[in-house]
Amino acid sequence: MPQALVIAELVKRFPRVTAVDGLSLQVAPGEVFGLVGPDGAGKTTTMRLVAGLMTADQGTIQALGFEVPQQMREARTAIGYMPQQYSMYGDLSVQENLRFFAGMYGVKRDEMLSREKRLLSIARLEPFCDRPAAALSGGMYKKLALSCSLIHSPKLLLLDEPTNGVDPISRRELWEFLQELVAEGVTVLISTPYMDEAERCHRVGLLVDGKLSAVGTPLELKQAFSATVFEVAAKNQLISSNVLSDVAGIDYVYAVGRRLHVASKKGPEFGATIAAILNERGIADSLVRRVDPSFEDIFMDLSSRAISEGHQP
Repeated sequence: MPQALVIAELVKRFPRVTAVDGLSLQVAPGEVFGLVGPDGAGKTTTMRLVAGLMTADQGTIQALGFEVPQQMREARTAIGYMPQQYSMYGDLSVQENLRFFAGMYGVKRDEMLSREKRLLSIARLEPFCDRPAAALSGGMYKKLALSCSLIHSPKLLLLDEPTNGVDPISRRELWEFLQELVAEGVTVLISTPYMDEAERCHRVGLLVDGKLSAVGTPLELKQAFSATVFEVAAKNQLISSNVLSDVAGIDYVYAVGRRLHVASKKGPEFGATIAAILNERGIADSLVRRVDPSFEDIFMDLSSRAISEGHQP
């Protein structure tokens, strides 16, 4: 079966930075592919290139069989794009925004009314049809933006951090919305900073400095994780982090709430060494225990490996 999206050796340069650097990936029909990476990794630039809003310096993009941006006019009716920034018209109501975007895509009236009714129902926006977009909560606004990107029934959906700044309940509702679409055969390319969302994807690609450094299912990435993770509880988290960050045998240290996660390939017995080092540095009563690695731990490990190995996937 042909791939829904094929990106090959994509490069996009700006005056002071190469935002996308030799990116290649494929997304299968009906797949949810997650792009994960820190700020500045190239996620938004990649989305804009696939949406035809930018032109690459090198490389090719095929979306649903169309060359992008060369055949973007033909592809536009089959692709939905939800940008990270606010894109709705604040003075228009929920219903007016939906109808405006339907008109932009040339959706016929009967089809528009049918799709509008369904999208409002799935997004739970029916009671707010007449409310101006500017008066919506963050979660409702994002659901409206997603609905507007779906009004023309696209087969490929591009979502640039759609749940950023949204409360947990609205995040869950947005993902339930997405799962319904995927069940109907829609392909989704989504960027997200949230590790729990990355675990919901069929496959995940890690972007570091514009390069794809690791690709796989969440399970495959977990199985490739080779470090032991320790949770450290100490009275002074900042001092503890500074003390441990330069210790030989520690791969990385980062904060998780009021505690630290420390990864090491030295094995489970290294926990006693961590506790001894903290005690020697005057950080008494520290609690060090081994914990199961989270997807965030895996992300940190992959990121550090990508940097040290030159970003090879």
